[in-house]
Amino acid sequence: MSAELRIAWGVAHPRMFDEADPLLGRVRVLALALPDAAEKVSHGRPAFFTTKVFAYYGGSVKVDGVYRQHEQSVMVLPDPDEREALLGDERCFVPAYLGVSGWVGVDLTEDSDWQEIAELLGASYRRTAGPRRIAALDARSAAS
Repeated sequence: MSAELRIAWGVAHPRMFDEADPLLGRVRVLALALPDAAEKVSHGRPAFFTTKVFAYYGGSVKVDGVYRQHEQSVMVLPDPDEREALLGDERCFVPAYLGVSGWVGVDLTEDSDWQEIAELLGASYRRTAGPRRIAALDARSAAS
């Protein structure tokens, strides 16, 4: 099997990211700073997780039966009450497959508000990480 392919659930997925992408690098730093966070490749994209995935780098939308890639984006699971506000922002989109479960994609640029991206990652982390990890995050925040 080619190094460019990953196996997930018995289906080969091509690698859908550039390891040298500077925006991926920025997302990686923010996501991996969260307690016990790790990275894996899932369905060809970087996925950040503890027990459950809390963010993906890159996503797509399906328009008229055709997938449109959002290669430089982050997909997060926001609080339900914040989701609609996010979707009112032109940078945000409902990603294919995960959107029905409440996930939102946010297109990124060098000029993105990286504090906002860190907050979105943190909120998504809180929805998936479990009480022990959330307590560790809160303790870290209180100490700084």
